[in-house]
Amino acid sequence: MENKKVLIGSIIFVFGSFIGMMVLFVYETAKNKREMEALMAGLPAKARVLQPMPTQDFSMYKTLVGDDNREMIEIPEGPFTMGVSDGDPDEGPAHPVYLQTFYMDLKEVTQADYERYLNMTKREKPKVPVFEDKIEKLISPDYPVVGLTWNDAFGYCRWASKRLPTEAEWEKAARGEGKRRYPWGNKFAYTFANVDGSDDGFQYLAPVGSFEVGRSPFGLYDATGNVAEWVMDDYTANYYQEAPYRNPPGPKTDDVFKVIRGGSWRESRLGARVTKRFSAKMWRTDATVGFRCAKDPPNSDVPLT
Repeated sequence: MENKKVLIGSIIFVFGSFIGMMVLFVYETAKNKREMEALMAGLPAKARVLQPMPTQDFSMYKTLVGDDNREMIEIPEGPFTMGVSDGDPDEGPAHPVYLQTFYMDLKEVTQADYERYLNMTKREKPKVPVFEDKIEKLISPDYPVVGLTWNDAFGYCRWASKRLPTEAEWEKAARGEGKRRYPWGNKFAYTFANVDGSDDGFQYLAPVGSFEVGRSPFGLYDATGNVAEWVMDDYTANYYQEAPYRNPPGPKTDDVFKVIRGGSWRESRLGARVTKRFSAKMWRTDATVGFRCAKDPPNSDVPLT
């Protein structure tokens, strides 16, 4: 009789656990479906922190708030390895670069940030000339701003008492001092960045800061994916072969081509590597390109650019 009671109790426990798991599964499925429907409808999104494993502590790095009320993080002075020798021809050779301390925006400039800038400067709102779906799906205050020329990005940073980062600064902030292929390491994972497809949870843009585990060694969000980012430099394919060791400012040309870094929501995992270089005419505008700003340390006597 006692064994029979134990058996019945065990069966009830297992059955109850199964029912509980099924209810939780149905609930989470419905919740995710509602979130995706809201996202696809172009409604204001709320950043979802995708965090499948513990992340690094970034409290060792100083922070400051820029004139545009956006948080920036310190990238300490020192050397790092720029480029890679087994990538595209313009990504090499891998070479050491030494940079002075600078600050970088923790997150990409959002549509809300840029809207505030437009309201204060009375500038015209950017437009995305070509997009294969309804433009409303790219609109949300916490999405990164897109549809900007290089001059638009340059103007915002200057208004905020900042500047565009150099290409070398961008890569150090995204890559750290090692030789990793992505901000988090060498192995790609769709839960770490918003790139091509919807396996990462987003078909197009994602709210900035949605990928906690995809942060760079210095703490930057979305250095890979979401939007590619304008930097200060002119583009030449062979610049790494002649770049100076300390604070390379980029080549000086009379051309209209500028550098874009970081890949985007439309980019493959190969194109989203932190060493990948893209060139674009400085007046290019589309749904994949945004930016973030850099800044010299307070009371800095020697500007970096």
